[in-house]
Amino acid sequence: MPAKRKSSSRSLTMHLVSPNRPEAQRLDPDIRRQQILEAAISYFAEAGFAGQTRELSKRIGVTQSLLYRYYPSKQDLIEAVFDAVFLKPWDPKWTKALRDRSKPLRERLIVFYSDYAQTAYRPEWIRIYMHAGLAGMGLNRNYLQIVRRRLLHVMCRELRAGLFGDHPALRGSAVTGRELEMIWNLHGSMFYWAVRKNIFSSAETSDFDLRTADAVDLFLAGALALYPKLFKALQDQKSRRGQTPEVQSR
Repeated sequence: MPAKRKSSSRSLTMHLVSPNRPEAQRLDPDIRRQQILEAAISYFAEAGFAGQTRELSKRIGVTQSLLYRYYPSKQDLIEAVFDAVFLKPWDPKWTKALRDRSKPLRERLIVFYSDYAQTAYRPEWIRIYMHAGLAGMGLNRNYLQIVRRRLLHVMCRELRAGLFGDHPALRGSAVTGRELEMIWNLHGSMFYWAVRKNIFSSAETSDFDLRTADAVDLFLAGALALYPKLFKALQDQKSRRGQTPEVQSR
């Protein structure tokens, strides 16, 4: 019996890749494209981007030529995966909600991370993101730029307004690199929670809502301690800019 099963498995594999067989079951082109895309998301999340389209086509049960009919190159498929996993799920309401000053800043941050986690902290999202980072892919860096521009800068502005209002040191000042690093500390800690949960399968990951509230509280307490130092640095910077060239050269 084991020998027969092995032979059957070998015959099935030969059938899947045989150039003479009819090309898989006919499906509506949109359905087939989505089938390939969903399989690619699962495959790259597991194998990384070094995975071969030949293996992917076997998993789907189609020929490689059929796969390339929908995605002409592996790079086209990778870009479609990035679009489906990272870009299309992006919700503009996140930024709008972060800017809603009718609600306390703490509440806005907690609600944001609760919503963001539904999109970003899923196993395939985390694994694909990590694989892309290890591979040094530009698409990964593009996503970081989106996060920085649409989320972190907004958080910095709202943090300033929520904690210090129209403080003279902050008036007219661009967001500083030090402020962005402070926000990255919060954002990175939330991301690492998802890494421990989805990659390391850590049993220590606490309830997400409690973890989020704790992280936001620690962040806000840290911001209150750090900003007085930032105020002094910004005021000194403004003073230097206000000096005449003759004074600056002394």
